[in-house]
Amino acid sequence: MVSEEDLSDRFEKLKNVVRDFIKLIGDNPDRPELKDTPERVARMWLWELASGYGKDPDEHLKYFYVNSANYISTNRLVAILNIPVRSICEHHLLPFYGNAYIVYVPSNEVFGLSKFARVVDVFARRLQLQERLTEEVADYLFEKLKTEGLLVMIEAIHTCALIRGVEEPLSMVTLTTRGELSTDIKLREEALRIIRTRKPRKSLWFLKP
Repeated sequence: MVSEEDLSDRFEKLKNVVRDFIKLIGDNPDRPELKDTPERVARMWLWELASGYGKDPDEHLKYFYVNSANYISTNRLVAILNIPVRSICEHHLLPFYGNAYIVYVPSNEVFGLSKFARVVDVFARRLQLQERLTEEVADYLFEKLKTEGLLVMIEAIHTCALIRGVEEPLSMVTLTTRGELSTDIKLREEALRIIRTRKPRKSLWFLKP
């Protein structure tokens, strides 16, 4: 955990960095419209966009015991879908955003539903690559859930491709599996079918030229 004293020190240093950045790109940080920008940007990065550095995902874990003999699902799968992902790409320091999908074979201990979103958010609120984020979430959940099989998929739009380069709303899909969902093709296909049938159909009309 990051102490309040350390966070305050970082905050002051980051404000100065933002002031220097504004100067280096050719603007004046002292003009009225930009006067409060360094403070706003420093606060946004430390308390929001990069807040995952000061958090331990274990803080969000809450287990519930269930009797596996009472499972109704013949395929034994539990799916948590449409988990919001908001992160910053470490290549250009621009956001990427989308949804995560988690499917796993439950043991006698399961997470509270909201805990999946909190765990994903802790890893996402750091400078990231989508590929690494997918692997980090999978490694963490595979260990903590004590599951025999796990699939994690993230689909995201990268603003670095939207506002620079090709300037198109390109989306990236990353997927990784663990345990039975790596070795059992039919079980993996069932997990992917669940994801396909439940993915939100969001219009991207506002991203079109």
